[in-house]
Amino acid sequence: MEENQEQVVSMPRIGDPAPAFKAVTTQGEINFPADYKGQWVILFSHPADFTPVCTSEFMTFASMEKQFDQANCKLVGLSVDGLYSHIAWLRTIKDKIEYKGMKDVEVKFPLIEDITMEVAKKYGMIQPGEATTKAVRAVFFIDPKGMIRTIIYYPLSLGRNFDELYRVLIALQTADEFGIATPADWRPGDDVIVPPAGSCGTAKDRMEGKEDMHCYDWFFCTKKLDKEKVLDTILKK
Repeated sequence: MEENQEQVVSMPRIGDPAPAFKAVTTQGEINFPADYKGQWVILFSHPADFTPVCTSEFMTFASMEKQFDQANCKLVGLSVDGLYSHIAWLRTIKDKIEYKGMKDVEVKFPLIEDITMEVAKKYGMIQPGEATTKAVRAVFFIDPKGMIRTIIYYPLSLGRNFDELYRVLIALQTADEFGIATPADWRPGDDVIVPPAGSCGTAKDRMEGKEDMHCYDWFFCTKKLDKEKVLDTILKK
């Protein structure tokens, strides 16, 4: 029984405040999430420095950092390696690695040192069924109020889809800004879903153009939301 209890993974949930911590990073000390109040944050973990999948991911995140920043989103990485390992690995990436046209990539966002696994355990990043000494590929989207809005987990062997991570961020912000929901595979410019169910108005209203919606049935209504309107609202110029 005691052995089974030790295997229980404690992890925050969507809608919870992001667990607070202070940590040393490659960009100095941080107080999380207080230092990022008013901004979106993607907090993500990787299994280990000097590993190929993680290297490809860090190069991609670093190459997209400006794109995330324009959407008022900061990046914060974590692994259970030490600070000097982080620094040496990031220097190697910049000096030696060229991948998919990316080269001379400098990682400027903070990478947390978490040798004690304190932060990784707070966020449920250590999954004993996968590994007891490495963090899985966890991704936490945290909003400007410090609340967890989305959680995505990947196993050690599977690299993340960064187009999807960016899509999730824009979709979350669009839902907040316009009071809508987004359907499957939504991207800016696609129709959005009008909540709550039953809000479509009458058929007469729609025929007279009083409702800018299309209703497939009483529970499923969409409306157009211009791509430029979405991006002009969300992205910093």
